[in-house]
Amino acid sequence: MEAMTKADVDKLDKGLAAHGGRPLRPRDAATLILLDRKGDDVLVLMGRRHAGHAFMPGKFVFPGGRTDPADSRIPTATALQPEQEAKLTAGPGRTSAARARAIALSAIRETYEEAGLLLGRKGAFVTTRRDWQGFVDHGVTPSLEALRFIARAITPPNRVRRFDTRFFCAWRDDVAMELPDGGPTNELEELVWLPLAKAKQADIPDITRMILEELEKRLANDPLLRPGSPVPFYRLVRNRFTREIL
Repeated sequence: MEAMTKADVDKLDKGLAAHGGRPLRPRDAATLILLDRKGDDVLVLMGRRHAGHAFMPGKFVFPGGRTDPADSRIPTATALQPEQEAKLTAGPGRTSAARARAIALSAIRETYEEAGLLLGRKGAFVTTRRDWQGFVDHGVTPSLEALRFIARAITPPNRVRRFDTRFFCAWRDDVAMELPDGGPTNELEELVWLPLAKAKQADIPDITRMILEELEKRLANDPLLRPGSPVPFYRLVRNRFTREIL
């Protein structure tokens, strides 16, 4: 376990104002980092949040958002790889297989809603869930086997919003359909594919930069992002922001 200084903690999520009330319980959330290769570069998909958003306005981020527990019941073409499920259910707190599945599927759903990218396989798909009707309309069944769990981070207490976020990666080749006009929520604008080095220099939250640095190290050692690799986990423990390994 590696500890960070108080200054490091204060830097994280500095776009979130602290509050003096009772600490909020973090909500499950998921982020998907889509990757592509161009020559020797690895590109990452990022989008800018609208300036009018109360949460991190104007920042470049990855598609992602809160988990809906009902996502666990969405049918999929393939399941999470066992090594990935084991990592998702490890660590503090009770994360059941169903909860891990919901978290992973929420990363896929949010990527469609915010970026218009449908991760999965072409084929008939049926569900009554309104949030997933885009997959029904376009004939794409979501698929989980392509996801790679690469990091987890819990927002420190005394923030106006707190999330227990799992960061996933997938490759652009795993996207079954790219909608030309982006996602239906229009939460992200200026969707761009940036080389990793340039992405770290963009106007991004500090925790996002830390995750990109973790990803860069992992790609250097494991270009294929094989399942089951160590997963860094950032959280506050006894007033020290720590980096643990799952």
